[in-house]
Amino acid sequence: MGAATEVIQMVEIVKRDGRREQFVPEKIVVSAIKSGAPPQESRTIAQSIEGVAHDGMSTQEIRRRVLEQLRAMNPEWEQSWLMYDRSVKKRVEAEPIAAAR
Repeated sequence: MGAATEVIQMVEIVKRDGRREQFVPEKIVVSAIKSGAPPQESRTIAQSIEGVAHDGMSTQEIRRRVLEQLRAMNPEWEQSWLMYDRSVKKRVEAEPIAAAR
């Protein structure tokens, strides 16, 4: 009779400065592509993060998870992301995750 409706839960993430904003997987896709990952792999990463995203998740946690997946697929993509973080975003803690373990 009626069309099936899907309930989409809006997840809010917490930015570095404490602001909250809606989680947008497409931002991960764009950033991963900019780091050198092909579109399909970029979408796979975004879908993986979307699957574990939860209200209050920090952007640092999202970044860590994305970098882990980029490294697993191609370490050069992770390094490209980190270089962007250092040069454009001026992030000093943008070190390879492997070093943090």
